[in-house]
Amino acid sequence: MSFTRLLRTAFPLCLITLVACVPSRKYEEANTRAKTLQAEADAANAKARDAQAAFDGMKSASEEAQRRLVRLQQDTTMLGTSLRSMTSQYDKINGLNNELLDKYNKLLAGTGSENRKLLSDLEALRLDLMNREDSVNAMGKRITEKQSALADREAQLQALQAELAAKDAAMKGLKDRVSAALTGFEGKGLTVEQRNGRVYVSMENKLLFPSGSYAVDTKGRELIIKLAKAIESEKDLNVLVEGHTDTDKVTGGGALKDNWDLSVLRATSVVRIMQENSQLAPVRVTAAGRGEYVPVDPADKAKNRRIEIILSPDLQELMKIVND
Repeated sequence: MSFTRLLRTAFPLCLITLVACVPSRKYEEANTRAKTLQAEADAANAKARDAQAAFDGMKSASEEAQRRLVRLQQDTTMLGTSLRSMTSQYDKINGLNNELLDKYNKLLAGTGSENRKLLSDLEALRLDLMNREDSVNAMGKRITEKQSALADREAQLQALQAELAAKDAAMKGLKDRVSAALTGFEGKGLTVEQRNGRVYVSMENKLLFPSGSYAVDTKGRELIIKLAKAIESEKDLNVLVEGHTDTDKVTGGGALKDNWDLSVLRATSVVRIMQENSQLAPVRVTAAGRGEYVPVDPADKAKNRRIEIILSPDLQELMKIVND
């Protein structure tokens, strides 16, 4: 049993005995002494705790010092290994240097024939290096030329794309103007469409011709003149007028022998009206007959009997870009 516990056990018994057996003054003295002993015991316990804490700190510091010692030993081993490796490499380099010096000295002491052979080999090596350098320079020049040509092609492509975009925008505007000019006819046998960079104006024959005839009636003339006026200011526009028929054979004899004749004469009639009533340049207008061979709906003869006016942009500028 520890001294502290002994005191704590013994003091109460002593106190009881003193109270029972001694006078009050002696009791007070004993009580005072007991408190003194208790204070001394508490102080001793505090010192013991401080000593234990100090011991624990010293133990932790010792363990950390041990770990550092192990790491230092490991570092020393690595440094030793690196030093040995560096020494070995230095010895090799020194050996190679000595070997080179030896060969150089032998070369200086060599005969004239050996020196001439060496000079000949060196000259051959120099010429070979010059040839390789020339080849590399020539290849670099070709690469530069190809890069320049590629840059030119890239610029050409960008110019072509810009021109195509401008043409497409112009054809869209033209399509809108034609539709506006022909308001009242669309949906009654007339359609205006933009596709493949062109504007297609399709007019069923019932809007233009009596059955079997190639003479344009009054209402048809009005339609054709409005269209011609809407496009006459377009200077970079080519106009193709195509006549189409159904599969019914031409009858009655006369000037019309077949659907080829009928389709061509209908297209020509339309072109003549356009020329007579607008400022369209004749060089930009073409009349063509397609007969019965390009139907839009084999099951609907009325739709196949038609005049198609195809408005195409002038592509000369594009061709210049492509051919440059």
